[in-house]
Formats: sequence, structure tokens, C-alpha cells
Amino acid sequence: MASDRSDDGSPSQAPLDELPPLPQIALAPISTFVFEDHAASQALIPKVTDKVVAYNPTYDELSRPFVGPANPKGELSLKRRNLLTGYAEDQSFNDAVFKVQHRTYQTLGYARDPSLHTSQFGPYVGDVEKAEMNQGKDILDVRVSKSEIRELKAKRQKTGDSSVLDGDNAYKGPWAAYTDPNVSSSESEEEQEFSEEEQQEAVTPPQEKVTTIGSMEKTQFHGSQLYDYLGRTYMHVPKDLDINLDKDVGDQECFIPKRRIHTWAGHNKGVTALRFFPRHGHLLLSSGVDAKIKLWDCYHDRELLRSYLGHTKAVKDIWFTNDGTKFLSASYDTQIKLWDTETGKVISRFSTGKTPNVVRCNPDEDKQDQFLVGTSDKKIVQFDINSGAVIQEYDHHLGAVNSITFVDENRRFMTTSDDKSIRVWEWQINVPIKFIADPQQHSMPTVALHPAGKYVAAQSLDNQILVFGATDRFRQNRKKVFRGNNCAGYAIGLDFSPDGQFLMSGDSGGYACFWDWKTTQMKSKFKAHEKALTCIAAHPQETSKVATGGLDSKIHYWD
Repeated sequence: MASDRSDDGSPSQAPLDELPPLPQIALAPISTFVFEDHAASQALIPKVTDKVVAYNPTYDELSRPFVGPANPKGELSLKRRNLLTGYAEDQSFNDAVFKVQHRTYQTLGYARDPSLHTSQFGPYVGDVEKAEMNQGKDILDVRVSKSEIRELKAKRQKTGDSSVLDGDNAYKGPWAAYTDPNVSSSESEEEQEFSEEEQQEAVTPPQEKVTTIGSMEKTQFHGSQLYDYLGRTYMHVPKDLDINLDKDVGDQECFIPKRRIHTWAGHNKGVTALRFFPRHGHLLLSSGVDAKIKLWDCYHDRELLRSYLGHTKAVKDIWFTNDGTKFLSASYDTQIKLWDTETGKVISRFSTGKTPNVVRCNPDEDKQDQFLVGTSDKKIVQFDINSGAVIQEYDHHLGAVNSITFVDENRRFMTTSDDKSIRVWEWQINVPIKFIADPQQHSMPTVALHPAGKYVAAQSLDNQILVFGATDRFRQNRKKVFRGNNCAGYAIGLDFSPDGQFLMSGDSGGYACFWDWKTTQMKSKFKAHEKALTCIAAHPQETSKVATGGLDSKIHYWD
């Protein structure tokens, strides 16, 4: 075996010519590969998530779509889409022409065929005969003659009277239908009478008594008997109870209710106002969004006594006169009506043409023939009941008037508005004597007078109840602020216990809240309704009975 070392032991070096040639190394890999296997060729396509490329791709390979074939529709489909379903090419005619042809087709029954490029009187879609008769004119060129307009109006039913709900002259407005000229008038009248009879039988059970007062108002008695054995109606204050309902209001100490003793269900929608019968409280009057006013019995069977039907929209507010024999109602239909509590008859009707938000009678006995209405057009209007005339207007507010409260022995009254201010007025003088406003003050939709007459509590929409003086110094009492209820966004009512010890209000979550008037501490808060509690009223003679109404259309009675 030949030795690789020299004589001195060091490794021997071979001549350069005898060294084997070095392998050639390509500095760049081959740019293209040919694979017979299609799957192997697809695996070489770079992906977004790849960080290492196994070969040297060309520019076309790098710039083409990663998934799927090339776009077969060209670059047009790559434009920004102008419809929910994708991109739509420009029309062969502009939007104005399309709208005119669309209106022509809806009115005249024909339109030009957009798929054909024809002459001016070319093919049409729809009623072609009518298009030829009109020489292809569109809706802008065709004018309907006055005789055709009169014939068309003659075929339509009369709109009726806006103050009539049911009957021959009932209001139909823009919903009046077109009568068929082929049907005779006798047949249509018979069908109309038959449908009205069926509707009346379906709405009114045979045992209920419905009295039609006029062309618009109706009253319905629901009680078991209208008269007792002595011929007295429900207006008579009951004497067979264990409580004297004729005593002075606020003579005894009051307490916070703890349990529900009864539920009245009669309204179809939310309850907007609750009013106990003045002084005695043996009857409860309620109004609702369903445009109905109902009278309930608070003792004996606690049944529904009477419904007052006459408003066409939601009733916003109701208010008794001092003796309770009459009451006023204000509705979104711009009507204010004076009702007889016993018979349900409408005595008078008043209107300013604007929505009345609040209605109040003057508490003085010698001024029972006058009342105030706060309207949505920033005014307080004073009406005379006997003549129906407007005596005075108070128009210094800058927003809709929300509440009216008589103070200072009824010589003055306070009003709140959407302009976030409080104004105090002298009776029959259109100049406010006091203006209360603050940059941090919110709108106060409801106000209640303390039984002592020295303060008023106002429900503020910043989830607070503020207190203002009701005598000569009309200023805010910043030491008395009641918190704990949520009322933002709702016109939540409030009331006092008859002795003035507790302040009560509702909550947008359906809770009933009670505070101590002296300490402003919340004494009780319990769930009363499933939806917002909008109105609350304390019984004038009972020590702890309270009625609550909410947007769930229920009226609960608590003790």
C-alpha cells in the first residue's frame, strides 16, 4: 500500500494537474420546471402564508391570483361594486329617463322597451294600444283632461267628516276607496249595513249597554247595576265602609304600601294619567294611549263602571272639577272635552288646533268655569267653559308646555316647558313674574304640589326630583334633592301622601319609589310593573293606599 506521507512524516501534496475537477454550482436555480403531475405544479404556486419559496417564480406567476383561474370577464369586474349584489354596468339611459318611464308605466300602463333601439314611436311594453293612441307620449307630455279628473273623483267615496268616527259620514281621508260602477247603489248599501251590524255584534257584547251621545262620542256602562235600591248611582259616596270618606284630607298619619291588593285591566295600551275622585276617592279615573277614559270603583267589587269613548288618539291628561261631577280630557287629536262623570255625556268641546299636553281647572270655587291648557305651540290658553271663548293667552315659553300647577292660594300658577325653564304667572296677566332657569337644568315634565302648599316637587329628566318654593320666593331648595329613580326619556308622574310625609314617584324600570320628605332618603323601592311606571296617585282618605299605572296597560292598587 502506498504511503501518503513524505519521509519526514508530513502529508504529501499531489500536483495540481492530478487533482479531480470541482463540481459546477449554479448560482441561480432553474427558473422553470416542467412537471407532468398537475398537483406537483400547483404545489409550487406561492401562497400568502408562505415564507420560503422553493424555486424562482416568474413575474406572471407572482402577480396572478392565488386561488382560482384568471378573471374571465376582464378588468371590468374588478371595479368597485355599486350594488349590494356586485357591480352593474352603466345604463343605456340616465336615471331621469328611467324615472319618467317608470312613472309612465305606473300611471298609463305602458313604457318604452329599453332593450330595443327603435324610432320614437317604436315597440312598447305594457298596454301597446294605449301607447299608440297617445302616440307614445310619456307622463310628462300627457295631460289628463278635467272631465276625466271629475269622472275619477266621482268614482271615489267621500272623505267624510274628520270629527265622525262611525256612520255614513265617517272620516276616510286619503284611504277612501273607489266604488265599482258595475255594482248598484242598493247592493253596496246592503253590504255596508251588513258589515256594520256584524262589526257592532263583534265589538259590543249583548249584555253591555252602549249609549251614543253624538256623532263622535259614545259612553258604555260596564257595572253590574246603574242604580242601587235607593236609586243612587255610583256618584254617591258609600257610607257602609269602615272608613269615613267625608273627613278632611290629611288628618291622619300615612304609611308606605307593602302589598298589591287589586289589579284593574281594561286599557289596551299604556296608562297616561290616574285621578282619584276629589276629596272622597271612592272612584278612580284613568286615561290611556288607546284613546279611552275609564272609571273604576275603588270599593265593594272594584269593577269597571264606565268607559268614555270620544277621542281618536291617545289621551294625554285628565282632570276633575272640584265637585267631581265633571272632568276635562286632553288628547293628541287636539281636542279638549268636558264630560259629565255620571252620564258620560260630552258637555263642551274646545280646541286650539295644537296638541294639548296638560289641562287644569282653577281650584277656586268661584272660578270653576275657567281652566288652563298647556299646548305644544309654547302657549298656555285660558278657556271659559260656558262660552268656549279664549279669555287669555300666556305665550312667553320657548318650548312646549308640559305642566301647570296652581300655587300661592291659587292666585298664581307655575308652568314647566321643554325650554328647561320654570315660569310663574299671575292669574289672567300675560307677563311672568318669575323666571327660573339654570344652564344645568333639564326639562321637567311633571310637577306635584306639597299638601302644605309651600313647595312643589318637579321630576327632572336627569334622574332627579327638584324642589322649588311655591310662595313669594320662587327659588330652588338645593338642600332637597331626591335621587334613586330612573326617569330619563319618560314623563314619570309623582305625588305626595295626603299628610305630606312621603314623596312617591315611578321608574322607567317599573319600580315604585317612596322618599321621606324631610330627610330626602328613599324609604322603599319595589317592582310594581313589567314596563315603565308612568303615573302614581295616592288615595286622599286612606293611610297607605296607592294606585299605579304603567306602559304595560295595567293599573295596580297597593296597600
